Amino acid sequence: MRGILFSILAGVFISLQGVFNSRVSEELSPWHTTTIVHLIGFVFSAIIYLFIRDGKRKGFQEVPFVYVLGGMLGVVIVIGEMAAIQLLGISMAIAILLIAQLLCAFLVDARGLFGMNKIQITIHQVIGMGMMIAGVTIFKL
Repeated sequence: MRGILFSILAGVFISLQGVFNSRVSEELSPWHTTTIVHLIGFVFSAIIYLFIRDGKRKGFQEVPFVYVLGGMLGVVIVIGEMAAIQLLGISMAIAILLIAQLLCAFLVDARGLFGMNKIQITIHQVIGMGMMIAGVTIFKL
């Protein structure tokens, strides 16, 4: 149940973040906006870290370097989402983003990529994905 709640909250916040970032980038350059967004995120995260210490700092040396590059992906995500929202509108941009995200997640699950547990993809999931793609296509008409 907690996982569902966290997923719902993250989904809402992703949409709101996209709108907010897109509005800021109307006045600033996309790169300036991305820098500000990540700087504010860093400060917010650092403040939370000061109060919530989980004692896992020593494990940092064990993390493969490629996984630490997730922050760079965040930059591409913010830039791409801002551009998509300005070009397509929030609903269409998020719909396409969700399909791309789900397709990538299917690939990671099916192949067990990046050390994730391999999970069998069912025909129902494939049909559901096809319905999502059809839905976005209809939505665009």
